[in-house]
Amino acid sequence: MTATDIHPTIEAVWKIESPKVIAGLTRMVRDVGLAEDLAQDALVVALEQWPNSGVPDNPGAWLMAIAKRRAIDLFRRNQLLIRKHEEVSRDLEAKQMAVPDFDAGIEDNLGDDLLSLMFISCHPVLSTDARVALTLRLLGGLTTDEIARAFLASEPAIAQRIVRAKRTLADAQVPFEVPRGAELAARLSSVLEVIYLIFNEGYSATAGEDWIRPGLCEEALRLGRVLAELAPLEPEVHGLAALMEIQASRMKARVGTSGEPILLFDQDRAKWDQLLITRGLAALERAERLSVARGSYTLQAAIAACHARARTGDQTDWSRIVTLYDELAELVPSPVVHLNRAVAVGMASGPAAGFELTERLTSEASLRNYHLLPSVRGDLLTKLGRLAEARAEFERAASLTRNTRERELLLTRAERLHSSH
Repeated sequence: MTATDIHPTIEAVWKIESPKVIAGLTRMVRDVGLAEDLAQDALVVALEQWPNSGVPDNPGAWLMAIAKRRAIDLFRRNQLLIRKHEEVSRDLEAKQMAVPDFDAGIEDNLGDDLLSLMFISCHPVLSTDARVALTLRLLGGLTTDEIARAFLASEPAIAQRIVRAKRTLADAQVPFEVPRGAELAARLSSVLEVIYLIFNEGYSATAGEDWIRPGLCEEALRLGRVLAELAPLEPEVHGLAALMEIQASRMKARVGTSGEPILLFDQDRAKWDQLLITRGLAALERAERLSVARGSYTLQAAIAACHARARTGDQTDWSRIVTLYDELAELVPSPVVHLNRAVAVGMASGPAAGFELTERLTSEASLRNYHLLPSVRGDLLTKLGRLAEARAEFERAASLTRNTRERELLLTRAERLHSSH
């Protein structure tokens, strides 16, 4: 196998193994930036040696061993860190490098290390954008260029964001550990938020030429599944996993052959992935079994499950969806939740009832430039036969969205109303 042939294999191995290696190294050196640098050094060695020697049987353990040796060399060379060398380097040599069983070396504390890396990457001391970028970098194994392309940002901007995030964590001396007690809930909420933000950007892109970006959805799903294995007793972890699995089941039906959006009622439900639906419903059952009171992700997953269980759009249990949104609105009383509830009410009780609820939301400052409010109003006005008003709402929605595909869909709906009128 030539160097060119083996490079895709090395890239695939790196994507799988790098989070484990970085997590283990961070536990040892207590600096996530240094840990990633050491892991990258190991990758460089792999790129040099594996084309000739082949990929090792346990590539993760091989990478970890190389990185550990680099860590020891670094501490030895840096006399300013002599005390750390004595505390850390000796421990590495005595307890880990002397162990010839690489398999054991990579697996020791792996679960706790990965969970700790998730918590540090999603630490609230970081901005939301920084948490997303750092998580994709450290836990997703994505390159800076891949992250930049996924979020339509420049590569230098993403690189700076990641560098600043590492510096912020170091300056704040954030401990590499799984939080305990009262702190756990808040920190876990941040982790779940980041994973769902990544999923949502893939499921319904806020800007750009594509309406969906499957790669981001797949990455968020993978992170959600890993988290569910690492924190099996946390109901909202399973709630988020359920929500993403069920929503992801519709991906192939959400776009047409030319990439154009297909709305829920127009989708071919035969294209919905039944395996993902089954996984999602099982995760939802676990979440509800573990819950004393259902959290927001579990409630959203229960709403998604109502759609998944309906064989056609007309068979959807909209009354139950309204009840679930009532519960969600009480827990998270946000204007967006109230807007989604208005849609459900419009389906359960008629478009006039739904439209009346949207009227109350037009004064909400947070929805003033939110394109889905006029989009929902346009849909309800169409059903009420108020076509000129509906057209104006769709045109306003089109002017507010930054996604090209969504804008085209909204303008098409407006134009159809003009022709009908």
